[in-house]
Amino acid sequence: MKNIIAFAGSDSKTSINKQLATYAASLVDDAAVTILDLNDFQLPLYSMNLELAEGIPDNAHKFLKHIKATDGIVLSLAEHNGTYATVFKNLFDWLSRIDGKLWSDKPMLLMATSPGARGGATGLEIAKGRFGFMGGNIVGLFSLPSFGDNFSDGKITNEELNDQLLEEVNQLAESI
Repeated sequence: MKNIIAFAGSDSKTSINKQLATYAASLVDDAAVTILDLNDFQLPLYSMNLELAEGIPDNAHKFLKHIKATDGIVLSLAEHNGTYATVFKNLFDWLSRIDGKLWSDKPMLLMATSPGARGGATGLEIAKGRFGFMGGNIVGLFSLPSFGDNFSDGKITNEELNDQLLEEVNQLAESI
């Protein structure tokens, strides 16, 4: 059985990206899914001074262990001001101090959604460009526009968009 982790690049208690990541992960056949919540991995704001004085926090090591132990990753990024959310960037910074190739070449379905028509596409493109340098093996990309219009009751309601997601999920499943 495949083991995958799914999480949102958000700490919102009502994260639409967590809802999307959870849904996408549920579509992977024969997989044990672990849903991670960034709220369970609180980290201080990264700074070199803090790292030198106190070392790398345990929560960064714990999160990285999840990545190392998984067969695949489902990640949906929240977009704030045209890039990924600060809470995710902070986690990303801490993890990269432990391992510069933090994604460990694990197959990844990289996604984003937002209330707007672009569906977090700008932040998604930034991540797509950066993650490859950090051991990212992005095998699928998906952006869900207008979350409130296209997602309800835990699933994508727009059939065409759902079919697009299924194609990307299948790419992930075949890569594991």
